[in-house]
Amino acid sequence: MRSLFCCPVCGASLERESGRLLCPLGHSYDLAREGYVHLLPVNRRHSEHPGDDREMVLARTRFLRGGWYAPLREALCALAVSPEQAAPVLLDAGCGEGYYTEALAEAAAARGGRTAGIDLSKAAVKKAARSCPSAEIAVASSYHLPLADASVDCLVNCFSPLAAEEFRRVLRQGGRFLYVVPGPRHLWELKCLLYDAPYENEERVEVYPGFSLETVTPVEARFTLPTAEDVQALFHMTPYTWKTPRESAARLSAASQLTVTAQFRIHVFRRL
Repeated sequence: MRSLFCCPVCGASLERESGRLLCPLGHSYDLAREGYVHLLPVNRRHSEHPGDDREMVLARTRFLRGGWYAPLREALCALAVSPEQAAPVLLDAGCGEGYYTEALAEAAAARGGRTAGIDLSKAAVKKAARSCPSAEIAVASSYHLPLADASVDCLVNCFSPLAAEEFRRVLRQGGRFLYVVPGPRHLWELKCLLYDAPYENEERVEVYPGFSLETVTPVEARFTLPTAEDVQALFHMTPYTWKTPRESAARLSAASQLTVTAQFRIHVFRRL
């Protein structure tokens, strides 16, 4: 069976056979026990263990599996797969532990399509492969996507590094790019607890070369995290983990519950 992925060394197509992916030139990539494949060459790694570490992956998994961001997941599926589209090919670039990938794969499969997900973090990719058995999952970089030119119908990028040139390369003409960014008051209550003078995120829409902007879809949810563990899971899955002073983090650790507003913007682009 031909993989959605291509060889990161020579760019040739990959065929799946007996627990590995193999290209016509003989480059071979073993499938891990969990079902993912490692397609990040050593010379493209910027550290020994690139991407999110195990602690952040565990925190994000705990939080997302609570369903707090389900409205965003549902909106992404509705935008990524249209009812009239047959056999769509989707790519989740920066798939993390697979929360959104899982739902996208189900939506694509219902239309006879296929889904791939990539992430730099091996810890995240392991979880994604377990939760998304119908998708193809790989350790890879968004800046060097192991996919052929014009091979993807819709690319989803949710709070992950933006590689607009690579995204345009792998998208078919007319394909869609869904770019998720935080709204102005995303996690505002968390920020108010952490900082004395929190500020709103900038509301900005940028159009990238080779794309036209179709629409910006707002998604908002308000929920109460019922336990201190849930509050900490949210905190540790965000960049605030590294930016917050120790005394502010200690203040947050005293919170036994927290009502939070999640505010997203889905920028929908069309490849020209």
